[in-house]
Amino acid sequence: MPEISEDASLVGAAQRGDRAAFGALYQRYARMVHGVLLARVPVGDVDDLVHDVFLIALKRLSALHEARSFGPWLAAIARNLASDYYRRSVPEDQLSDDESAVDAASRQSSAPNTSAEVLEAVRGLPEAYRETMILRLVEGMTGPEIAARTGLTHGSVRVNLYRGMQQLRARLSPMSNRTAEQETP
Repeated sequence: MPEISEDASLVGAAQRGDRAAFGALYQRYARMVHGVLLARVPVGDVDDLVHDVFLIALKRLSALHEARSFGPWLAAIARNLASDYYRRSVPEDQLSDDESAVDAASRQSSAPNTSAEVLEAVRGLPEAYRETMILRLVEGMTGPEIAARTGLTHGSVRVNLYRGMQQLRARLSPMSNRTAEQETP
C-alpha cells in the first residue's frame, strides 16, 4: 500500500496549502474521475465536470479527515456531481431523442462495433459494472489500481470486471452477428 501512504502525504501537504501536491493528486486521479463521470454523464460534458470535481475537492480538502481515503472520497464527489448534473439539466425535446435513436440504429446496422457503440454498450451495463468497466477499458487502469483509487476491494473489482465483460460480450455479439448476416449475400 505504498501508493496510499504517498497519497496521504500528498493530501497532508495539499491541506497545508501546497499546490504542487494537489497537482500531483490531480495527475494521479484525473483518469479515475474521468472514468467515474464517463459512466454517468454525456461524453461532451465529462472534461468540464472533471475540473469541477477537483475544484470542489480543493475547496473541501480541509474537511477530509482520513487522508488515506482521498481516492474513494474523490470518487464520491464525482458520483454526486454526476447526480447533480441530471438534477440541473433541462429535459431534451422528445423529437430530438427519436431522431438520434433512428440515426444510431442506422449506424449500428452499417458499422461493426465502433468505439461509440462499445462505449454506449458499456454505459448500458448495470451500475455495479459500468464504472469498473470504463475505468478498465477506457481509462486503462488495472484491477488493483481501480481498487486502490476507488476504495473497492480487489475481489469486488475482479467480480465486477468479469461479470461486466460477460454482459458486454452478450450485448455486442448480436451487433456483430447482425452485421455479418447483412454482409452475407
